[in-house]
Amino acid sequence: MSGARHLYVHLPFCAHRCGYCDFVTVTGRSGQHGAYVDALLRELELERIALAPRVETVFLGGGTPTLTEPAELARLLAALPPAEEVTVEANPETVTPALAALLREGGVTRVSLGVQSFRPHVLATLERRATPDAVRRAFYALRDACFDNISLDLLYGVPGQTPADLARDLDDALALDPEHLSLYELEAKPGTRFTHTFGDELLRQAEAMEDYFERVVETLTAAGYRWYETANFCRADVGRDLRSRHNLGYWLGRDYLGLGIGAVSTVGATRWRNRPALPRYLAALAEGARPPREVEPLDAETRRRERLLLGLRLDEPTPLAGVEPALDAAALARLERLGLARRTDGAVALTHRGRFVGGAVTADLLA
Repeated sequence: MSGARHLYVHLPFCAHRCGYCDFVTVTGRSGQHGAYVDALLRELELERIALAPRVETVFLGGGTPTLTEPAELARLLAALPPAEEVTVEANPETVTPALAALLREGGVTRVSLGVQSFRPHVLATLERRATPDAVRRAFYALRDACFDNISLDLLYGVPGQTPADLARDLDDALALDPEHLSLYELEAKPGTRFTHTFGDELLRQAEAMEDYFERVVETLTAAGYRWYETANFCRADVGRDLRSRHNLGYWLGRDYLGLGIGAVSTVGATRWRNRPALPRYLAALAEGARPPREVEPLDAETRRRERLLLGLRLDEPTPLAGVEPALDAAALARLERLGLARRTDGAVALTHRGRFVGGAVTADLLA
């Protein structure tokens, strides 16, 4: 089947921009939600030729998608192509029983809650507005709306966060029994307000990251979760595949179409990124034109390297067919001797130990 089977839709609206965030977001634009949805749907029509006849996954990310005015969010969901997996990111404080019902009625099958932490002092450092009780209320509202695929996102390596704080966060998350968990090392990008404020503490936390990472993996796998990607875990004991199919599309090097400001698309030998300026995006699409974007041609070598780089994040081996020219054979032999990588039946994978230092091992493997 030709065309992209994965569709990403960016909803940039946020009530507040957290100090560590470098995503494309806008605040205080509630009057533009309708115009933005209009623009998204015009862009979808302009780019529909890039989509496969049957879309496998749709992912609404942000920003805070669930901050979008409810009538406009419902209109957007109704106009998007049907898909087997439809994920919406949500901040806990935006999830009410009415919002949960709107998502369910709109065909959403999976919700990713941005929890970050259950510890009030950690949430305060992150400038997050949801309280631990708001997280639980949101989770139960989604359960009451019959959602049976909920993911929780948490952060570790936050200034002021101790190993005991992380252990309690994991316990609180597991007590909710979500289908999926994403545990991310806090990455405060240069130039963000957060890095300016907490730079010294971030350097100290960096020294503990490997230990934190191992604690996360040990705790979640012992609780019955599959460590299927570097930062992602899904229940492995319920008789269904609960991996994020949309994100798997990225990690497996599949084509995808992105809509909205700052959204990236990779289709065939071309990648493009919409510029992040909201006024220019709205103006171009109001005139029926494609939004301003940066276009990058992709050669075969780039696609091979990306396929290897992303595929080695997974717990399943990456087939060597098509990517072998990007692999340093001598480095692979050396890493096999060290017990960090292995070849099996025409494929390559990192060992359990190799996955804990995956970035360094993968960089070594790339020819």
